Amino acid sequence: MTRLIVAAGGGGDAVAAAMLHAALYGDEDQAVILTYAWDRLLIDPLPGPRGADDFIGLEPLTPAVWKVPAEARPIGPAGSTLPRLAAELPHTFALIDPRNGAEGVTRQVEQLVTRLKPSSIDLLDVGGDVLARGDEPTLKSPLADSLTLAACGQVDAPIRLLIAGPGLDGELSHEDLRSLLGPIIHTFTAEDAEPIGGVLEWHPSEATGMLAAAARGVRGTCEVRDAGLPIPLTDESPTVHEADLDEALNRNELARAIMSTTTLDEVETLSREICGFSEIDYERNKALWLKEQPPTKLNAESVLRQLTQFEAEARSRGVTHTTFRHLTEVLNLDGSQRDDLRRLLISNRPEQYAAPLWHIPTTT
Repeated sequence: MTRLIVAAGGGGDAVAAAMLHAALYGDEDQAVILTYAWDRLLIDPLPGPRGADDFIGLEPLTPAVWKVPAEARPIGPAGSTLPRLAAELPHTFALIDPRNGAEGVTRQVEQLVTRLKPSSIDLLDVGGDVLARGDEPTLKSPLADSLTLAACGQVDAPIRLLIAGPGLDGELSHEDLRSLLGPIIHTFTAEDAEPIGGVLEWHPSEATGMLAAAARGVRGTCEVRDAGLPIPLTDESPTVHEADLDEALNRNELARAIMSTTTLDEVETLSREICGFSEIDYERNKALWLKEQPPTKLNAESVLRQLTQFEAEARSRGVTHTTFRHLTEVLNLDGSQRDDLRRLLISNRPEQYAAPLWHIPTTT
């Protein structure tokens, strides 16, 4: 028995797919997780998603789909978390290659369905921005989710759209999503988060990190991203809802517009026209800015002093938790130092580690 899970936005959605499989399907045969290699600038200094030509060591699953085994490697200077995920999780990770637009991704899903004959197909999005119209002012990264939605909407097979952790991606609030969500099919627990616990020690996903923390009972307000966006962690945060795929497609203007695209450039152009931006442009600009920044050293005494100041300011904003990705940004460190920062902080203040988040105490 094979399950196919399409990680709508890649990255953290692929990790959440492993948690979903453990929660819903238990010890059945493991899943094929179809996902982007798009790890943002913390892991990959190159803007945008990687394609099959950006790796060595991929293995063919179908004429259009490549498996990413643990031995695969991105071709430098590109980076990718997928080989390490393949090494640490008992699933097959297959690469979404968006370079041929929605038609290409549709072809990939169709070939996997034909090859695997899966007993179920889930399209999983952590946060719920796949349900956006495209004009919401809080929307930051609609391209990947809209592309997978456009593709899955054209596949002649039953595909279930699942939204995990509504609002956790900081793009649409839970209040915005409430009327768009169907029934709760599962509420993640600490036991469900166990299979990905080790992965979240190093994986940079903020939304899936908060999803796992919420499953473990963490509640409060978590500050994320470079802009310090506050995300509420509530009893709704660890839930998984079903949503109507056809209704999502009818609502998502970008997804509808890109259904016949054959290149990623076309998808980007339509994203700029409909949403007013392309997140790959944002990455291009930020990558140029990062290149101009002088290298920084991780000085333990200086970091701990800055952390104390940040925590005091965060408390005044009502913040109870933050991510190590956000801490890396606010302490003016580069992405390659995130793991070193994590080790330093946990070794000095282990009582504040609310895995995989950092707890900001209410008093000093």
